[in-house]
Amino acid sequence: MKFTLSEWIILAVVGSVHFCCAICISLQAPFYPEEAEKKGCTATEYGFVFGSFELVTFISSPVFGSLVQKVGLKYMLVIGIVLNALSTIAFGYLTYIDERNIFLLLSLCLRVLESLGATGAMVATFSLTAISFPESVASTFSALEVCYGMGYIVGPTLGALLFEVGGFSLPFVVMGVVTLGMSFLVCILIKKGVPSPTKANAKVTHLMSVPTVLVNSIATVITATAMGYYSATLEPHIRGFGLSSVEVGFVFIITGGTYALIAPVIGYVCDTGLNPKKIMIIGTILTVISYSLVGPAPFMPIEKYGRTVLILRCLTVFFGT
Repeated sequence: MKFTLSEWIILAVVGSVHFCCAICISLQAPFYPEEAEKKGCTATEYGFVFGSFELVTFISSPVFGSLVQKVGLKYMLVIGIVLNALSTIAFGYLTYIDERNIFLLLSLCLRVLESLGATGAMVATFSLTAISFPESVASTFSALEVCYGMGYIVGPTLGALLFEVGGFSLPFVVMGVVTLGMSFLVCILIKKGVPSPTKANAKVTHLMSVPTVLVNSIATVITATAMGYYSATLEPHIRGFGLSSVEVGFVFIITGGTYALIAPVIGYVCDTGLNPKKIMIIGTILTVISYSLVGPAPFMPIEKYGRTVLILRCLTVFFGT
C-alpha cells in the first residue's frame, strides 16, 4: 500500500516515539541494579521499581484512552513525551542520594512519572495509527513494534556505553534531552487538526467479558511479564561471569533484536490469514523453554557459570521472544 507524504510523516513520528519510549524503559537495566545495591536496596525492592512501570501502564491505559478524546491526540502525545523526558533526566541524579529509603522512594516516584508519560504518549500513537491507517492496522502496528524492539536494542547498549564514559547520570540526561527534542518535532510535524478517536460506549469490564479480548489481554500480560522480568533479574544473575557494563548491555540486545526481527513477520502472517491463536500457543511454549534454560531450572543438567554456557543460555532468549 502506498502512503502519502503526511502518512509517512505520521508513521515516522509515532515510530520515533515508540523507539524513545522503549529506550527509556530498558536504559537502566545493565547498571541500575548494581547502583541500587550500593545504596543498600534488595533485589525485591529495585525489582519493584522496574515492575512499577508496567503496573502503572496497566492501570492508567484505560484512563488515558478516555482522556484522549477530551485532550486531543496531539496534546496528549506532546505532554506524555515531555513528562517522560523530564522524569528520565531526573532519574539520572539519583546517584547523588546516599540515604537508602529516599533513593528507593524517589526511584519509584520517577519511574511512575516516566511510565505515565510513556503510557500517555503510546496511547496517543496507537490511536493516531489506527485512525491514519485503517486498512493496514496489523502491518502498521508490527512496523511500530520493530521501532519498539530497536529501542530495546539501543537502550541497554547505549546506556552501558554512556555509563562507562560518564557514570550513572549521563545515560539518563542524554536520553532525556533526545526525547524532549521529540516533543518539538511532534509540535512541528503533526497537524493541529488531527481527528480524535470516536468515543466508545463499551466499558473495560464489558470488553473483558468477551473471551477473545480476555485471552488476548492475558497473553499480553504474560508477554510483558516475560520481557520485563529480565530487566530486574538478568544483570544480577550474570554478574558472576565478570562482565563489564558494556558486555551486559550487549546481552540485553538479544531480546530487543529478536523482537524487532520477528514482529513484522508475525504481523504479515496474521494479515495473510494464519490463526493468531496458534502463534500465541507456540510463543508461550517457547517462553517456558527459554526460562528453563536461562535459569537454569533445577531439573536442567546445565552448569551455572562459564562463558560458553552463558552464550548458549542467553541465545535461548531468542525463543522466548
